[in-house]
Amino acid sequence: MLSVLSEDNVRNMIIYIADKIIENKSFLTEIDSKIGDGDHGIGMAGGMQKAKDTVTAAENTGNAFALFEKAGKAMLMSMGGASGVIFGSLFMAGAKGAEARAELAPQDIAAMMERSLVAIKERGKAQVGDKTMVDALEPAVEAMKKTNGDGLVLMLKAAAEAAAEGVENTKNYQAKFGRAKSLMERAVGHQDAGATSVWLIFRSMGEFVEQAS
Repeated sequence: MLSVLSEDNVRNMIIYIADKIIENKSFLTEIDSKIGDGDHGIGMAGGMQKAKDTVTAAENTGNAFALFEKAGKAMLMSMGGASGVIFGSLFMAGAKGAEARAELAPQDIAAMMERSLVAIKERGKAQVGDKTMVDALEPAVEAMKKTNGDGLVLMLKAAAEAAAEGVENTKNYQAKFGRAKSLMERAVGHQDAGATSVWLIFRSMGEFVEQAS
């Protein structure tokens, strides 16, 4: 069972995540078309393809964080708009400037995601309850902080479960950002596409680690 992630593990994990997001392009587009612009799935799939291409071509440097940073930068540069900044930051903000490590332990992943959450909230100003990706990311990060001593598999499983609950909760909220904001109470009953992408990312991370174990 994997207890830490090597550079090659991180590379293959990002590729796995990208493939899963690309597979779910239509699903994400359908969700976004209910209350958003309908382009979230297309943007995420395109950004993840660039991230996949980037980490596939990247050489090992002795720093596993660097692959997350490269993936996030590729998403930021290719997606554009608010989604590019936010989802690029999910990988990039927490990894950038982190002390170089050849292997990442569960607590390293948890701390990276917590730094990313802080950066995303500072940039986007969203809080839990605003019907954004923060509704899935913040509970996932809290779950990781509580469970990182239990190993990678259990930590990521807890994160995915918390993110899924966060996605479900977005159905109860009016939107504070984006096109959905203008719908007011009509947005209630629909889940947020960004939060759904966060859940897919954590679920994919957990699946990869479980399959690699």
